[in-house]
Amino acid sequence: MRILYQLLVVLFMMLQGAAGKPFVPGPFDFCVAPNGRCFPGICRRPYYWVGTCHNGFSCCRRYVEV
Repeated sequence: MRILYQLLVVLFMMLQGAAGKPFVPGPFDFCVAPNGRCFPGICRRPYYWVGTCHNGFSCCRRYVEV
């Protein structure tokens, strides 16, 4: 299964190159993935801390009331 995944990635990159659009993956932002925002310092209400951003700021996410 892992080989199939790698073959699909290679095929995708070849198709991108054939179309004249180079595919260069950028750095993955771990703060944006959980709908977070980067703030300097600590997280204040209505946000809570979920991690650290790439620049050293606090990754904060908004409380969701159910």
